[in-house]
Amino acid sequence: MYHQIGQRKLGMYSGYRRSVLRNLSTSLIEKGRIKTTEAKAKEVRKVVEKLITLAKEDNLNNRRKAYSFLFTKDAVQRLFEMAKNDYADRKGGYTRILRLGQRRGDGAQIVILELVKE
Repeated sequence: MYHQIGQRKLGMYSGYRRSVLRNLSTSLIEKGRIKTTEAKAKEVRKVVEKLITLAKEDNLNNRRKAYSFLFTKDAVQRLFEMAKNDYADRKGGYTRILRLGQRRGDGAQIVILELVKE
């Protein structure tokens, strides 16, 4: 049974999985939209939603947490600007998943993960 399972393994060992999630999160924050598989998108969504909620309160400790997870300084600055300007009065649901279809090689579901802007 799948009770109490915290995350998908994605066919990777833990260090590589964490690195992939950090990389995808950094790309999503910098570019605003990424194209990936559905399983990876659902895992990245969890991480990015928590980061945006963290960035709503701009203090030194939260910035250090964001710097420890994201790869570039530009991504951290963009994250805190987005949280202050775009998501200040929004209580969640910062990302959207749009399904594109299946990949030709292995049939994996391909999606676009994007940040919601109003």
